[in-house]
Amino acid sequence: MMAAETLSSQNVAGVRAESTAVDAVTLEILSNRLLSVAEEMGAVLIRTAYSTNIKERRDCSTAVFDAGGQMIAQAEQIPMHLGSLLGSVTATLEKHPRETLHPGDMFIANDPYSGGGTHLPDIAVVTPVFVDDSVVGFVASIAHHADVGGKVPGSTSGDAVSVFQEGLRIPLVKLCDRGELIKDVIDFIALNSRTPAEREGDLAAQIAANRVGARRLSEVVARYGIERYGVILAALLDYAETMMRAGIARLKPGRYTFTDYLDDDGINLGQPVPIRVTVTIDADSAHVDFEGSSPQVSGPINVPINGTLATVFYCFKALVGPDIPSNQGIYRALTVVAPERSIVNCQSPAPVGERIDTCQRVADAFFGAMAAAAPERVLAASNSSVTTATFSGTHPDTGNFYVYLETIAGGSGAHARGDGLSGVQVHMTNTSNLAVEALEREYPLLIDRYQLRIDSGGAGRHRGGLGIRRDIRVLHDGVVFSGLADRQKIAPWGINDGLAGMTGRYLLWRSDGSETRLSSKASDIRLKAEDVISVQTPGSGGYGSPLDRDPLAVLHDVVEGKVSLDAACELYGVVVTSDLSAVDEDHTRELRDTRC
Repeated sequence: MMAAETLSSQNVAGVRAESTAVDAVTLEILSNRLLSVAEEMGAVLIRTAYSTNIKERRDCSTAVFDAGGQMIAQAEQIPMHLGSLLGSVTATLEKHPRETLHPGDMFIANDPYSGGGTHLPDIAVVTPVFVDDSVVGFVASIAHHADVGGKVPGSTSGDAVSVFQEGLRIPLVKLCDRGELIKDVIDFIALNSRTPAEREGDLAAQIAANRVGARRLSEVVARYGIERYGVILAALLDYAETMMRAGIARLKPGRYTFTDYLDDDGINLGQPVPIRVTVTIDADSAHVDFEGSSPQVSGPINVPINGTLATVFYCFKALVGPDIPSNQGIYRALTVVAPERSIVNCQSPAPVGERIDTCQRVADAFFGAMAAAAPERVLAASNSSVTTATFSGTHPDTGNFYVYLETIAGGSGAHARGDGLSGVQVHMTNTSNLAVEALEREYPLLIDRYQLRIDSGGAGRHRGGLGIRRDIRVLHDGVVFSGLADRQKIAPWGINDGLAGMTGRYLLWRSDGSETRLSSKASDIRLKAEDVISVQTPGSGGYGSPLDRDPLAVLHDVVEGKVSLDAACELYGVVVTSDLSAVDEDHTRELRDTRC
């Protein structure tokens, strides 16, 4: 058993005591200054990136760290990336002590077992920041690169059984030396990608973002002076800890357990994979134990420990304090235990390409457990699947190889205060959709249909959010499709008598009219011109009995195409007139009285 304890403060008692003298205005100003550094880095990265996955879908993150490697600000981008960023900065300090660093140095890594990453497409770039020849912190960027080699285009394969099949592994190595780019490193990465120009362009964008971040952070530190900055920073970490502890103290003390399941691991089909979470609330601290979760599996849904820690960080921040500054002080109130060689603390060479779906299930299991402690705050199960569609081939107009990768959103769970959201990314991911116009301009693909899935949101007093249907037609022969998803067998559950949402699916419609339902982890599906892949994402669970839903809200859902006439009658006990103009109140009252 491994106790993966969160990184606690390195401040001595004297510094912590001194930090209490920092006034609230100064604290708030510095917190927002640091956040602005991270956000400006993100803006630079997005605006200068080459690939659609970063410049359009914003699958990237940026963060600021102190001189000891503690995260002190993260832009509101992709929560999952926190695990890789934490690990990469820690790996930098372990391999390159501060006294060996120089202004202009940069380091690069993606390996989950040596570089601190969580899967290979996420490449992190770390830069030390100097003021007066002293290291005062680090800035880091991470971006999901559309292809880093591996057995399939897009790198992440649903049938991978080893990390060696998932792409190029980059240990923590120097990318820039005193401001000079080490071009050999870029060349090595580009040579191992099917889309080398994209890799060069996206890495250049990360380097630019880090240079901007380093300049801005040095300006912030110089504004306060190194010593004063350190005192305020210590206070900021203390403040986040205090807020987290206060939030936890408002929860009902006790021990709460919940088990949720992934459909399968992509190799052992039809065998559900359990994720068991036990949360113990004790005064103002919390202990999270994953004992009882699956051992690490053959397929690519294993999670390195950094990814699990990032998920727990997100869950508690979402539950008790969305307004808490996003820094590592939060971790001081939490401890995490994850069995070694388990699916949430895997060891090399376990494949990890689809680790985010497991982290999504960790989040659902966490909120399922906490429903008994804070029922007014938790969501029913969300779509909680990063439903991915990857198309690749040689562009018939340019002769260049392309990789189009997108994750399609779904439903967000209903809750005590209202309906879930429809067509959104949830929990550990936060990417944008790729606009139809941008997709069709850059790739030889056509979107036939893009809409919400009727009846996919779980029925309840508050309805679950709806999933999405996106039908993608290929326009030339030789296209290869790979899909990665979950919740295509095990539905997103409801709360307090709310019903489950609809599961997702991949459908293949051949040009000859035949239809095939694909596996949730489908790889190397060969397509011809006019074949269509229909990506249909899960909805989410409802909250409360459907018979308690306001009939006018049901009517509104029917008019908007979110609930069918049949579902309105069968699930909600609401009869809508044939012209969709009103609720038939007499028949509705009779129907509901009979069912109650």
